[in-house]
Amino acid sequence: MHDDRALVEARLRRVLDERIRPAVYPASVELRVEAWVAPGEPVPVAEGLAAVHTPVKAGDRWGAPWGTTWFKVTGEVPAEWAGRTVEAVLDLGFDENMPGFQCEALVYTPGGEPLKAINPRNQWVRVGDPVAGGERVEWHLEAASNPVLLDYKPFQPTQLGDKETAGDEPQYRLERMDLAVFDREVWELVADLEVAGELMHELSVESGRRWELLRAVNRCLDAVDLQDVNGTAAAARSELVGVLSAPADASAHRISAVGHAHIDSAWLWPLRETVRKVARTTSNMTSLLEDEPEFVYTMSQAQQYAWIKEHRPEVYAKVKKAVAEGRFVPAGGMWVESDTNMPGSEAMARQFVHGKRFFIDEFGIENDEAWLPDTFGFAAGLPQIIKAAGSKWLLTQKISWSQINKFPHHTFNWEGIDGTRIFTHFPPVDTYNCSMKGSEIAHAAKNFKDKGVAKHSIAPTGWGDGGGGTTREMIAKARRLADLEGSAKVTWESPAEFFTKAEAEYPDPPVWVGELYLELHRATLTSQARTKQGNRRSEHLLRETELWAATAAVRTGFAYPYEQLDRIWKTVLLHQFHDILPGSSIAWVHREAEKTYAAVAEELGAIIAAAQTALAGDPSADSEIVFNAAAHTRSGIAAGGAGRAAVTGEVTLTERPDGGHVLDNGLLRIEIDDRGLVVSAYDIGNDRETVAPGAAANLLQIHPDFPNMWDAWDVDEFYRNVVTDLTAADSVRVSAESPASVSIEVVRTFGASRATQVLTLAAGEQRLDIDTEVDWHETEKFLKAAFPVDIHAERYAAETQFGHLHRPTHTNTSWEAAKFEACNHRFLHVAEPGWGVALVNDSTYGHDVTRTVRPSDSGTTTTVRLSLLRAPRFPDPETDQGVHRFRYALAPGASVVDAVREGFRINLPERRIAGDAEVAPLATVDDDAVAVSAVKLADDGSGDVVVRVYEAAGGRARTTLRLGFPATSVVATDLLERPLADASAYEVEEGTVALKLRPFELVTLRLAR
Repeated sequence: MHDDRALVEARLRRVLDERIRPAVYPASVELRVEAWVAPGEPVPVAEGLAAVHTPVKAGDRWGAPWGTTWFKVTGEVPAEWAGRTVEAVLDLGFDENMPGFQCEALVYTPGGEPLKAINPRNQWVRVGDPVAGGERVEWHLEAASNPVLLDYKPFQPTQLGDKETAGDEPQYRLERMDLAVFDREVWELVADLEVAGELMHELSVESGRRWELLRAVNRCLDAVDLQDVNGTAAAARSELVGVLSAPADASAHRISAVGHAHIDSAWLWPLRETVRKVARTTSNMTSLLEDEPEFVYTMSQAQQYAWIKEHRPEVYAKVKKAVAEGRFVPAGGMWVESDTNMPGSEAMARQFVHGKRFFIDEFGIENDEAWLPDTFGFAAGLPQIIKAAGSKWLLTQKISWSQINKFPHHTFNWEGIDGTRIFTHFPPVDTYNCSMKGSEIAHAAKNFKDKGVAKHSIAPTGWGDGGGGTTREMIAKARRLADLEGSAKVTWESPAEFFTKAEAEYPDPPVWVGELYLELHRATLTSQARTKQGNRRSEHLLRETELWAATAAVRTGFAYPYEQLDRIWKTVLLHQFHDILPGSSIAWVHREAEKTYAAVAEELGAIIAAAQTALAGDPSADSEIVFNAAAHTRSGIAAGGAGRAAVTGEVTLTERPDGGHVLDNGLLRIEIDDRGLVVSAYDIGNDRETVAPGAAANLLQIHPDFPNMWDAWDVDEFYRNVVTDLTAADSVRVSAESPASVSIEVVRTFGASRATQVLTLAAGEQRLDIDTEVDWHETEKFLKAAFPVDIHAERYAAETQFGHLHRPTHTNTSWEAAKFEACNHRFLHVAEPGWGVALVNDSTYGHDVTRTVRPSDSGTTTTVRLSLLRAPRFPDPETDQGVHRFRYALAPGASVVDAVREGFRINLPERRIAGDAEVAPLATVDDDAVAVSAVKLADDGSGDVVVRVYEAAGGRARTTLRLGFPATSVVATDLLERPLADASAYEVEEGTVALKLRPFELVTLRLAR
């Protein structure tokens, strides 16, 4: 039998494109169009409606980058159209190949009521069905001329990513602005042919079903009179009735379609534009829900709901109504779809606290699922956080992007570092922008890895990022795919309905232990260093603010700043969105983020100062007290307390015989050669050298960095092929010397850049501090700081949320080799039994660890490198140019517990103010393996004290929580500070609470006073 599928498909494609689709609107008249360009930033709706407009016409250019143009369209329905369905077709100059990522508009009535958005694949606004004829039409379009940054030649440097550099050249040309008759029969014919043709394409030549579809499509096309499509559409459709009504096999894969529009809270547009994107999309979706009774739509990110509540209350009212009806489903229970690798422990917890609380307060809904389709990998501490927030499911899709290894499951239990398991699903459709194409549906069924034991998967369906969400065309195709032979069965369902079915049919799924590492986008751990520093420092300032404000409230009656903290937490959480914190947004986003972080620091600093002043006693006393916000005792001051510091020991400085300096504090002897490199870091007590023989530590290294694509996102492994060691020093000098500490300053210039480092050894500390300032003016380069240590280890530890995970130092398999750049929080630790080394930092995340065997002595050198700076040119052509300051430290002889301690200390420096008081902590523990993560007042304003602790070493722990205030009761709670139904019994006895913790266990306690 001759296979003429290609001929039929070619025929189908041409007839659809040139005859049938144009016949959907068989008659049209032009609308009158006027325009007003808003000066500067977007204006309130009332101002746009009232502005004086001037005439424009199709073909005119419009829209400077990031501008707003208010179009007024008016017209009258011709009398002869009476009884027909009429729509406006409004084309602002769209590129239909790129839904989102370009211009878009929200349509308003003259009274300011939002109707729906127009987008590249959704250009219509309904006038009437049917019309009487003679109706007058008037609408106002708030049109955003967002420039196209990700087009057919992506990753090219552009100045369009910031309004300050984008210029004013019009970006678009106004196209069709008409009133038109809408022929539903032809529109239905398009859907029939698309479904039949796409299914035919996916079936094998051996399939009899394929031949049935082929012949039916041919008969249908034969029945179309190309000169009278509208008159013959019904007859043509009748030829497809039989093949489109044949039911699916009982064994067919089941797809839960859920309407969706993945909207990045910032990316190739600024935050203010996301506010409008959300308003446009939700207007579309609430309108579509009214027209399509089977349709279900879901939207995540509480921040996006909060935006429309604040800025578009009229849109929010429609959303709330649809949510109450169960059709518009809040998903995910997080403030934003955040990155999960880099946010610290408390910040990751607060994503769920603030997100879930918003949905509970606004809608009375609590989510059981975490919804993170686009996040760039998942930290191993996340399962425990999801469970502690009261959720039990996770959805993501991004792991399908991995370059090297294909993930072995689509539905599985994910086990975190503490043993918590979360039922997890990766949609096998491999997109979060499903459009109901036959190729997508077939791929989901074929790709699903859990066949035979499960048959359900989910398909988030709709255009995201301003593409307008789900379209009526997608719903029409889904209707035909509900029960169709040869296809998976498609049903509109909410995420909870899907997960309930999936979990029930697969009670014992496979288990994946540890992080879900994305083998792509590894450079997001380093790009835009200022944003990452702003995040890290904000997280720790929030810890300090809560701690000292709570302490002052309990001790002195200080007014705890509930509303301020709530607002600031939400600001910091917003900036952890998975294109802001990872550094993959446009210049405008990161420029604003830097200002926001500065404002956050100023505001939190003022609260801290006020609380500490309230606690410090007499400010005129001839003394100062030191506040210790770290999780462990420091300088004789208990964690969370304040008093007079006690410093013991001294540091000596001698000249090194071969040039350079020797620093010695009795615990460490540090040798810095005349190049300013650390050639010895000797642990005196353990008689152990840290630096590998013949090597030098704190070695700055620079690589070329030009990935194959996704500049700000990616670093490809071949970057390692070329490296330059920055060993030449402009100067090496003693910059400070006292019994308490000695500092050596090293200055290097390279390329167009300059690095100044200050290496300090302090009395009583088994740690070498390194303060680095880089005036960075390189392009497409990667800067690292290398520490080759004399340790033989097959694995190393990297801090993550509420604990740490181990990664291999070897590359036995492709899975291990793929992790050539990975994430840590405050510390990295590498060890042999009985002795280890920690490298701690105050603001970096990316790193790599490699091991080599030395030919000279067969010993192993394990090299730990911190990733400091990159210089990609897309989407921000000036990424990271300018001055940066980093602080990191080498801690020889450190255990994991020591690494935890030093990580807290470097991120939470002591604060000194005038006073004479001794401030006892509100809560301390007596085991250094247990860390206090947060001390705060309960969010509900009750005055209860909330203390969160976790086991940090990866072992069992028994510890006593000692309280510095009278507590009448103690209750274990979830992250939202609600009592746990199955909580272990805790009691307060003589101001203490006995705790017994599993490895990495997280416990939140609420103490009434």
